[in-house]
Amino acid sequence: MKSIFRIVLSFLLLAVGLFAVFFFWASSPTINKAEYAKSITHKYASVTDNDSIYSIVTYNIGYLSGMTNNRAIAKPKKLFNSNLKKVLTEVKKVNPDIIALQEVDYNAARSYNINQEEKLAELGYNYVARGVNWDERYLPFPYWPPSMHFGKIVSGQSILSKYALKDYERIVLERVADNPFYRDAFYLDRLVQVVKIILEGKEVVIINLHLEAFDKPTRERQFQYVLNLFNSCKNEYPTILLGDFNSKARDKEAIIQKMFKLEGVGNAAFSIENPESTFDTKKPTERIDYIFYTKKDITYVDGKVLTQFEQASDHLPVEMRFKLK
Repeated sequence: MKSIFRIVLSFLLLAVGLFAVFFFWASSPTINKAEYAKSITHKYASVTDNDSIYSIVTYNIGYLSGMTNNRAIAKPKKLFNSNLKKVLTEVKKVNPDIIALQEVDYNAARSYNINQEEKLAELGYNYVARGVNWDERYLPFPYWPPSMHFGKIVSGQSILSKYALKDYERIVLERVADNPFYRDAFYLDRLVQVVKIILEGKEVVIINLHLEAFDKPTRERQFQYVLNLFNSCKNEYPTILLGDFNSKARDKEAIIQKMFKLEGVGNAAFSIENPESTFDTKKPTERIDYIFYTKKDITYVDGKVLTQFEQASDHLPVEMRFKLK
């Protein structure tokens, strides 16, 4: 009996040890953390003749997984190839001057190790601000079956521009405080990217965010931080705040209602009476992606939800065209 007990105990200790080794290996970073905030300059052919009307787009591309995002179903390479082709085709048509991306993969097994930011930059976006928010050697999600695990992942947010960028800053927002340690070790950072873009010799502040999706109290505190940041910028610079807020326009208790009530702040492609939905793309029922701007120094020309991108992501992009005053 004692020998059996020792065998069982040894087996359990071995299993715990192997799990600990896997846990620390899987949750360790794959790149130097100094690379998490990176300004990149390319030399692609680029055209910027816009008659002083500029276009900016926010788009959560959902790593080009379409409606399979975060779901435990097969994601063949042809799905990503098709969605990438669709996005590149539509971006060429819209031809925005600035694109703010969320959930973009730079080197991830889940999207077949394609640098999605770089593929879009090749369309003529020579100035890029990259913010990595997920860097794991192995991500065991979705939890079951293991064949659906994401594996290695390097992902985040990017601002792509045809005009020069400066003073880029990557800001990590508050984490979900009560996440268990094993979830927190693999959980992504929620980010705010702040950068200045030079238009007509003026510095315009762009703030690109992706707020917490699952924990409302954390999202509300993150939003309050961003709101304070936005208010500190807008008094000095033309300022555009955009991204995936994960806050529903039709929910009267949602934190996004504070933005709707701000004086002197515009909301592109939006009607409070009938907000056009951006999520999800199979049957859009929620507006959670927005572009806000300071009215005192930015003239709104027009804007729209870009439904022609269809189901390349589970989000639809939003576009704003504007002039500087």
